[in-house]
Amino acid sequence: MSDIKDNVDQVTGVETTGHVWDGIAELNNPLPRWWLWIFYACIAFSLGYVIYYPAIPLINESTKGVSEFSTRANVEKDLQAVAEANSGLVARIASTDVADIANDSELLRFAIAGGSSAYKVYCSQCHGSGAQGAKAQGYPNLNDDAWLWGGTIDAIYTTIAHGVRYEQDEDTRVSEMPAFGRDGILTGDEIKALANYVRSLSSLEHDPELAASAATLFADNCAACHGEDGKGIADVGAPNLSDAVWHYGSEAAQITAQIRNPKHGVMPAWLDRLGDVNVKQLAVYIHSLGGGE
Repeated sequence: MSDIKDNVDQVTGVETTGHVWDGIAELNNPLPRWWLWIFYACIAFSLGYVIYYPAIPLINESTKGVSEFSTRANVEKDLQAVAEANSGLVARIASTDVADIANDSELLRFAIAGGSSAYKVYCSQCHGSGAQGAKAQGYPNLNDDAWLWGGTIDAIYTTIAHGVRYEQDEDTRVSEMPAFGRDGILTGDEIKALANYVRSLSSLEHDPELAASAATLFADNCAACHGEDGKGIADVGAPNLSDAVWHYGSEAAQITAQIRNPKHGVMPAWLDRLGDVNVKQLAVYIHSLGGGE
């Protein structure tokens, strides 16, 4: 411990503050003047900043400041400028039938770009960022050529506009597959045989004897929607059972479960939410992915 005499530390020669705790004195080492002046300048700058710029948060907004500067307002101005620049193309899309947009190269490029942006915001959560779908959840792949309700650009537009089994839209797509097991329409053994018959349509591994025994069951219970050859009927949203595309999986257990107690997916109707122009652009973009008819 340093000796203290006349408020000066004998070891360092530095004046003390006169404060002593348990025999330990506090040296009086003031901050450098340059540091203090920078500190004071920062305080002055912050006060000026608060006065000039929006800075103090309030309950519903913030102080606007003398400048009333707002980056959000700048962005809104930029968006407005873009909207005005694109207004001519938007008006042309609004007045053009969705199937005719592809005949105008400028409109087609604009619609695909706009549809791609809208897809990322409204569709990718279910159908995936690459439109590959999600089989486990029943979200279809939009890149292939298997379309429940038809893959023409008009059909795609209608599906997007009115949705599927979306009760709030009176023009929504509606199809209901009976619950053959839950409602007692078919027995467990009949459903098992029918699942084998369905797998045989797409050349999947199956029991030939069981499949043959279910041919009549298929004709009596399934052909009305899926067709006699199992290739599906787009008018009623019945999928093709003879290809390699499966909405809820192709395993025997998955097909059996779907026959016994089918899943029925729901897609929102987007026309009222997004408007006709955006729905047209989405239809054009999805059709352009390569799987459209």
